[in-house]
Amino acid sequence: MTSFALRVRCRSRRGIVAAISTYLAEHGCNITDSAQFDDANTGNFFMRVSFQSEEGQGLNDLADGFQETAAAFDMEAEFIDEAERPKVVIMVSRFGHCLNDLLYRWRIGALPIDIVAVISNHMDYQKLVVNHDIPFHCIKVTKANKPEAEARILQVVEETGAELIVLARYMQILSDEMCRKMSGRIINIHHSFLPSFKGANPYKQAFERGVKLIGATSHYVTADLDEGPIIEQDTIRVTHAQSAEDYVSLGRDVEAQVLSRAIHAHIHRRVCINGNKTVVFPPSPGSFASERMG
Repeated sequence: MTSFALRVRCRSRRGIVAAISTYLAEHGCNITDSAQFDDANTGNFFMRVSFQSEEGQGLNDLADGFQETAAAFDMEAEFIDEAERPKVVIMVSRFGHCLNDLLYRWRIGALPIDIVAVISNHMDYQKLVVNHDIPFHCIKVTKANKPEAEARILQVVEETGAELIVLARYMQILSDEMCRKMSGRIINIHHSFLPSFKGANPYKQAFERGVKLIGATSHYVTADLDEGPIIEQDTIRVTHAQSAEDYVSLGRDVEAQVLSRAIHAHIHRRVCINGNKTVVFPPSPGSFASERMG
């Protein structure tokens, strides 16, 4: 049996769930996991269903046959092959903790993606990346060459067929044009001290103010710097007995875990953008262990 998923979005109406479950049942599919959300504030309805095709129906046939149901509810519908490994480009600067974590999870199979390239504006991680048999591209970025640099980045994305860009502590601001072009396809990670502690050494600033919680936020990138729809967040407690260096070390761990969980949610199509927010459905039972690893 083949495992697929269906993700839908439409205006909330009576009968949507019944129509979806009836269609799948009539086409020889058995639902194994289902989650839905009816947003009372916007009137939008979101649903994600995992199912097995028990009678050999292929993904394209199921998608084609569903068009009538989708049209009846003016529904955006996406059928997903859960065995597919999305192609991902990772971008990094000089902080390597998230890159190292992603490479490890990818290597042991805990993060089912194909890393098709790593792009950096420095050479620090070339050897690490090449030793993983992954193409490495050093693309320097300055104020003068930023349009050309971004054009080269997008060329790598296009040539590799990448569906997603992950900013694993890539310390360059992307242009509005690139953010629009890759809308919903760029994920970023940063500490959660913003907007309180901006600029250099945020962990030192937090230490000096006696902060008790360290956190990280992963979100989709938009033209509004660090304000895109949030996918995943987490925190860890710190005490007066810990140093600024402890804050940095703990913060790196939280950032790496939050980023990996955000990627996991995205590649399994569990994230639906809902205006300035997201709807994030919980992981299916079979994927929970690998997603929470760390």
